[in-house]
Amino acid sequence: MTSVEPTMRIYSGPLSMFGAKAEIAAREKGLNFELIMVPFVSDYEPKHPEVVRINPKQQVPVLVHGDLEIFDSTQIFEYLEDLKPVPALWPSGPAARAWARILELKSDEVFCAHYPADEFAKEPGCSCRRRSEASCLAYYREMEAILSDRRFLAGSFSSADIAFYMAQLFAERMGAPLDATTPALLRWRDAMSARPAVRSVVRPMVKFLYSSKRPVPDFLADLAGDAAASREGQRPV
Repeated sequence: MTSVEPTMRIYSGPLSMFGAKAEIAAREKGLNFELIMVPFVSDYEPKHPEVVRINPKQQVPVLVHGDLEIFDSTQIFEYLEDLKPVPALWPSGPAARAWARILELKSDEVFCAHYPADEFAKEPGCSCRRRSEASCLAYYREMEAILSDRRFLAGSFSSADIAFYMAQLFAERMGAPLDATTPALLRWRDAMSARPAVRSVVRPMVKFLYSSKRPVPDFLADLAGDAAASREGQRPV
């Protein structure tokens, strides 16, 4: 008698950067899973009962696989890597993996701390916003230097790329865009945006942004489809 593989469930949300990270990783590995989107209005309220039960922070992403219940996008990365080592989302060798993990951590906890004020901030010239934008630009230059001799941040494609791609996407939405001073980073972002797993996750996010009249970066406009056409006379920002 053959055993039935338990269904994997990933709880995410339409504007969850960290949920998108986990989902992209699962799709890059070709895993079968059920995606459960937590409702979003102006915040993730009411909280999904399973998210509340599993994660003390009451946040997505949450992954359930049989008896296993875990949260945090990095912990989900690690589980998926152990579950299905090929294709690998960490480079080979302890030093290379450690470097990739540091880059992933910095995307989540260092770069994100520099984001400008919220996406609807009406004072683009305020001093705190200028400092945030300058910090983001400095971080972009750091990533530009890393990419000067390689296609991906840790050499081979890895979870570090997934993490920084989503972090940069959100920074761009909030007013810290890339520009011509970082050509290697722009090429890297184009390559990331072309990956099928990335497109399948970002496309519904872009449509949600359009439908809720939130800013959409120019580099994502081609993913909007019919949602873009429904906003007559409006261009992505």
